[in-house]
Amino acid sequence: MAFVQSNGITIEYHERGEGDPLLLVMGLGGQLTDWPEGFVDALVARGFRVISFDNRDSGLSTEVDGEPPTRPELAKAIILRRQLHAYYKIPDMAADAIGLLDALEIGEAHVVGMSMGGMIAQQIAIDFPDRVRSLTSIMSTTGNPRVGRPKMRLVRKAMRRTEPTLDNAIEMSIETFRDVCGPTFDADQFRVLAEKSIARSFRPNGTSRQLAAIIASPDRTEALERLKVPALVIHGMLDPLVQPSGGLATARAIPGAKLVMFNDMAHDLPHTRWNDMADEIAGIAARAQQPVGAAS
Repeated sequence: MAFVQSNGITIEYHERGEGDPLLLVMGLGGQLTDWPEGFVDALVARGFRVISFDNRDSGLSTEVDGEPPTRPELAKAIILRRQLHAYYKIPDMAADAIGLLDALEIGEAHVVGMSMGGMIAQQIAIDFPDRVRSLTSIMSTTGNPRVGRPKMRLVRKAMRRTEPTLDNAIEMSIETFRDVCGPTFDADQFRVLAEKSIARSFRPNGTSRQLAAIIASPDRTEALERLKVPALVIHGMLDPLVQPSGGLATARAIPGAKLVMFNDMAHDLPHTRWNDMADEIAGIAARAQQPVGAAS
């Protein structure tokens, strides 16, 4: 792994494979190491140079200074749609990703994001349309607060959880993902991944600041309607965290977008669907006609 300076911060990144650049954008609180290795293998096998990175406030990228929002503040913002202070917003995170491409001298890339990463990927396509060859938004939403809302049982449960510490982080992570993942979730396998992830980086305050960025960012629907890029929307029918209405709204907003819904997928990347998703991503990438060029 390596790092670059991007948009005034340090971004940790990793790349594998050769071919057309494909940028993977991770979700809330996730790290570049949280992309399933088998899924990355599937993308590399389809001829992509796969680039993953840690968003600001996660992994080994820059941790932002500033007191995170409290749980009551987050709850009011989610449930009552109250305004919430954020140190940065989704457009800032999109600019981080473009800074990474600049540092790697990549002019255009296929952009794939999951959950919050899907929001960032959408914003990259909105703000930097000449840098995006194709867009894939996985288990994400448009920013319209009326769609893709989490089920209230998840919000209530999250508000009741104890504050995460290094001592309880692994068990809390297992509990959280058990609630949002689909039928392929394996707690024992996930424990191994959680241990590695938390040993690499533990930033609960960063996750709260990222959540504030999501809540404080504007609705992207109208901007998505103006996109002219091959687009794919993937969503799980069982998703309780970003309910399927978020994916449906995203696909409706982007002209010509292809919508793929999996009935055995929740808010996760199930191993049973890695090849299916990689095939769909390769298919939408094939619709892009312009050659990849170096950044000027």
